[in-house]
Amino acid sequence: MSKKVLVLIEIKDGKLRNVSFETLTVAQQVAQGGEVSAAIFGSGASSLVEEVNKYGPHKVYVIEDETLTVYTTDGYTQALCQLIEEIQADIVIMGHTSIGKDLAPRVAARFDAGLVSDCTAVSVEEGEVVFTRPIYSGKAFEKKVFNQGKVFATLRANNFETTEKDVQSEIISYHPVIKDLRTVIKDIVRKTAGGVDLSEAKVIVSGGRGVKSKEGFKPLQELADVLGGAVGASRGACDSEYCDYSLQIGQTGKVVTPDLYIACGISGAIQHLAGMSNSKIIVAINKDPDAPIFQVADYGIVGDLFEVVPLLSEEFKKVLVAV
Repeated sequence: MSKKVLVLIEIKDGKLRNVSFETLTVAQQVAQGGEVSAAIFGSGASSLVEEVNKYGPHKVYVIEDETLTVYTTDGYTQALCQLIEEIQADIVIMGHTSIGKDLAPRVAARFDAGLVSDCTAVSVEEGEVVFTRPIYSGKAFEKKVFNQGKVFATLRANNFETTEKDVQSEIISYHPVIKDLRTVIKDIVRKTAGGVDLSEAKVIVSGGRGVKSKEGFKPLQELADVLGGAVGASRGACDSEYCDYSLQIGQTGKVVTPDLYIACGISGAIQHLAGMSNSKIIVAINKDPDAPIFQVADYGIVGDLFEVVPLLSEEFKKVLVAV
């Protein structure tokens, strides 16, 4: 049965987030021949429409309201709820990002609808849309099917293929009524410098207590730069004040699914594994051959990370130059 699907497109630092392309591709699947719409908020949103168009939505709603340029819960909630009512969307999908985790449950509650969050797989079985998500820190998975009402879902980044489609979208300028905003963003202070977004990075080089100090992260950063990736950390490294908590990966940090995860000096506590065990390829570097991290690693290197990581950087440089 065909569905009307609405996708929220996210912008970060003036660029579209990769997870938005993944949600658009999934939307094509779950629509089952129905209409796929995309919504993009903020001043300057129209300049990004062409890139959104590559992924085949039938309609792109551009909401260039200055009050929506920077995310606020009440502003986005008002705009998205009005758009959902306008187009009578059956399914609303967004990324499982800081925005998606904040916005999706609030909007779903406004419609007295259910929400399935942090989905790692979506399929259509006998006409029913089936959402799969991890539970118990990734030790098991559950499947969810909605029997009635609107459907809201958030998708984990780097878990879905993206497919471009040669379709010319209809561009619609939408003007919701935004009023009584209780939140005003005056300034944004970033704890980390610009670079590859950790939650969407294809390659992550992560450090644990084994890095021993703040300076110990320097060879990890060099390797990440060579591979075009990002640097992450275990909670142990953050607690030891070797790095900022914004880099933390694990049950109480970020959950990531890169193509390549290189764990350096990380023992492999279950709390950390919950945040990275679904990585496609895991490489562990540790002096302790009995470290639990080797049990989930595809490749293991027993050795001193301060010797191994610089060697890897040099070898990757040679390989990448040759390519």
